[in-house]
Amino acid sequence: MTLRACAAALLTAAAATAAVLATGGLAAAAPVPQPQTATAENRAAAHEAAAAPDTLATLSRFFAREGKVSVAAAQPRVEGEATPVSYLSPDFVAGKAGAPVARLEYLASAAVSSDGQKAALWTAKTGAGWQVVNIATGDDEFRYARLGAEKLPGGTVFREPQIDAWYVARGDRVLPLDEDAARAVGDRGAALAGYRARVAGLYGDKLPGSAYADEGRAGGFGTPGGGSGGGPAAAAAGALALGAGGAVLLVRRRRTAGA
Repeated sequence: MTLRACAAALLTAAAATAAVLATGGLAAAAPVPQPQTATAENRAAAHEAAAAPDTLATLSRFFAREGKVSVAAAQPRVEGEATPVSYLSPDFVAGKAGAPVARLEYLASAAVSSDGQKAALWTAKTGAGWQVVNIATGDDEFRYARLGAEKLPGGTVFREPQIDAWYVARGDRVLPLDEDAARAVGDRGAALAGYRARVAGLYGDKLPGSAYADEGRAGGFGTPGGGSGGGPAAAAAGALALGAGGAVLLVRRRRTAGA
């Protein structure tokens, strides 16, 4: 598939899901800073929001958007507890003393339709409490959480959204969890200091308050959308603002041979 075809497919899927959100989709929610850790109470609240009847109704329309299953037959269900999802921290990139490599961005709940389609419900703390702020295709959040726990037990699994790379970090080591991360730090990973030098060189001039971020250019940390210093969906590749409620829906781009 060519790049042009990939782009066309993405736009087609985005247009279809715009109708989903515009007709009873996810509610707009005032952004607030996310908690630093995912406590049991936070996980429970996120799961409750993900499994709410209104969310399941929206999921039915989401899974039916490409005609793979009807709205009535989708019968989505939410499985397991909410999984914390962390992104590369701007404070770490900036070299702030004691800053961890990643910060919590949202909690993800796994959703499955009757025909086996999978999606991740992104739930974040808002001014109105914990709410689902995005639906993303696939199960990346859960697969990489499991892989990270196997590869480096007790480590922090996180995403570098600018290149869609997933890592796990613990102590002085950063290990890759996917091909994008391996290209960035090598198959054997990198020392934490070396990784910070890399991201500081790539993103140090794109932090909140920089001219790059203020212009709203893709890849910058300062894009609007919630949380502290940019929201989870705003920082993600392929994010599109859709729906009457101002919700953000991410249609993940898939790599295909020849693209």
